[in-house]
Amino acid sequence: MTKRGRFITLEGGEGVGKSTNVSFVAECLEAQGLEVVRTREPGGTVRGEAIRALLLDPAPQEPLHVDAELLLMFAARAQHLAEKILPALARGAWVVCDRFTDATFAYQGGGRGIAKERIAVLEAFVQQGLAPDLTLLLDMPKEAATKRLESRLNDRQEQRDRFEKEQGDFFQAVREAYLARAAQAPERFAVIDAQHALVDVQAQIEQTLSARVTAWC
Repeated sequence: MTKRGRFITLEGGEGVGKSTNVSFVAECLEAQGLEVVRTREPGGTVRGEAIRALLLDPAPQEPLHVDAELLLMFAARAQHLAEKILPALARGAWVVCDRFTDATFAYQGGGRGIAKERIAVLEAFVQQGLAPDLTLLLDMPKEAATKRLESRLNDRQEQRDRFEKEQGDFFQAVREAYLARAAQAPERFAVIDAQHALVDVQAQIEQTLSARVTAWC
């Protein structure tokens, strides 16, 4: 019988370096001889990426209601689980995902103000008890994250997406919601201080991964 793979997620607000460190985590695991599937939310599948484009569109023809936003997040997640995440885990692959349901509790819950009980109903319906084995929360003060985001956008000559256009209070609420989630599940979360140089951030990540992989394998 094939041993189930492990599910690792990276979380955090805008500008904390998740995308860079998703690749780093995957490379660390691949160096251990593990099959790794890298993915992201919203997205990860053809239909999921189409939903992502709708969610991030900075200038839609009509405003997106907060309930519609929440339901679209879980619609993309349902497809993502069925098409990519669950099959990968079942065959023994390790899945490394840039954001998952903790982001929904942080952004739609903390940022938009949707009651966490409403989000939890959808979580139970769509995920059927599935949760990450490890969540790396890249955390840094709102002001530092905003400066890093602005630097990245300028370097790449990119425009802000619909979420990146939000104001400071929104991002502070997102950060606080993330930290509250981490405090509630310390056995799953590892909070990484992301305001330091990349080499120092990745040293924290590598230390956490090494301990977990040793325990699991």
